[in-house]
Amino acid sequence: MTELRADARRNREELLDVARQVIREQGVDASLRDIARRAGVGIATLYRHFPTRDDLIAAIIGEGIQRLNARAAELAETKPPGEAFEEWLSYMASRIGPYHGLPGAIHDALTTDGSPLGILCADMMDVGDRLLTRAQTDGVIRPDVTWPDIFTAVAAISAIATQSGPDTSTRILDVYLDGLRTNP
Repeated sequence: MTELRADARRNREELLDVARQVIREQGVDASLRDIARRAGVGIATLYRHFPTRDDLIAAIIGEGIQRLNARAAELAETKPPGEAFEEWLSYMASRIGPYHGLPGAIHDALTTDGSPLGILCADMMDVGDRLLTRAQTDGVIRPDVTWPDIFTAVAAISAIATQSGPDTSTRILDVYLDGLRTNP
């Protein structure tokens, strides 16, 4: 990205702050016009910084995805494969759940060529696949499940957090993880 003028940088940061708040309140399908209005800028300014909804969502969650990937690397170095995988799945579910509709948006973006959100999340998918492979190789996780299957289930479970709260999401994820283990 080219260096932005100070006022443009402030507009972009204000848009991101407001967008985070609005998306937490209304979900990823929130009105872009509402975001621009609440940020005190015109819709053209929003589109100048974020040409598509995917661009905006990617900007909002970009740092979180980087933290998620860093957490995976840390767990892979410090925990046995099964523990690392399960702990990372729990962390991932807790990070994407609070944004209503985000799990579905990520899932859709991953199947759309060129989606900025899909490109951002591709690394996360690779990280998840590597953690799963390590846990399967170690004999802790069933060999007949694939990472796309697990991501779909965890995305659905994390969406429950927006409906029923994180305690419910954690309980359901624990039940799901029991089903993935070779010796629950």
